[in-house]
Amino acid sequence: MRIAASLAAIVAAAAGIAVTMDATPSQAAACSGYVGLTYDDGPTAGNTQNLLNTLRANGLRATMFNEGQYAAANPGLVRAQVDAGMWVGNHSYTHPHLTQQSQATMDSEISRTQTAIANAGGGTPKLFRPPYGETNATLKAVEQKYGLTEIIWDVDSQDWNNASTDAIVAAAGRLTNGQVILMHDWPANTVAAVPRIAQGLAARGLCSGMISPSTGRAVAPDGGGTTTPPTTTPPQSGSCTATISAGQQWSDRYNLSVAVTGSSSWTVTLNIPSPAKVIATWNTAATWPSAQQMVAKPNGSGNTFGVTIQTNGNWTWPSASCATA
Repeated sequence: MRIAASLAAIVAAAAGIAVTMDATPSQAAACSGYVGLTYDDGPTAGNTQNLLNTLRANGLRATMFNEGQYAAANPGLVRAQVDAGMWVGNHSYTHPHLTQQSQATMDSEISRTQTAIANAGGGTPKLFRPPYGETNATLKAVEQKYGLTEIIWDVDSQDWNNASTDAIVAAAGRLTNGQVILMHDWPANTVAAVPRIAQGLAARGLCSGMISPSTGRAVAPDGGGTTTPPTTTPPQSGSCTATISAGQQWSDRYNLSVAVTGSSSWTVTLNIPSPAKVIATWNTAATWPSAQQMVAKPNGSGNTFGVTIQTNGNWTWPSASCATA
């Protein structure tokens, strides 16, 4: 009966029908609140991957406030942040004291970072953290121009000031529902604190969440994150484009629709961030070169197909590339 129920759930999900029987319990059921873990000044070649590995190993997600200069220099690490289930925010291009700069410089620092992050595959940030937490009305006006919500912090871990691992863990222990903590990409003590931060949050019934662009507070992850997912991928070879759009969503999975334009003889490759899995497809012939990669081709049902993705805790959308046959 359990096997039959699970198969029925998958078939119904593919048809866009909400199913509740035998569904995987939502993480939200175990969370009495959410906090925003944030890491500034990345991505760095020396430490970002270690930080990402440690966060994932401990079941945590965070917002990475990247500097544009480092995003441009390390595009693969920006993509690694997204693939690890993190959200990406804007932290200026060179980390200056922006309130001492002209409005034109403010604009340049923000706009160049938006471009650098998007070009690296991190999407278009919705959140901005001003360097040093310094802000004024002019800066806020520039942020508004780019559709950015300014995020400061409720708790400062002091990791930038050589805080010990114990002190960083203690700082995270002061977080309450909706609050945001300031940490940084580069300190070794910050990485060492991650397992204990995870344990402390779990003991208090708190989970790591996304920062809402509407309120600036930490909330339950909903797949939207702090970036607009890069939904349209230019052709990799030949002349076709794959555009991803959202479908129905449940507590543990969601549907995506992929529309192909430019050719009726196409191959779309989806790279699914681990540990998420595709559990159903429709209107396509799919093959699996690897556990996290799906290759879709036409099956006579047109140029739009769909997938149902079981999140397994990772709500980051897959990336897509299109090539003509």
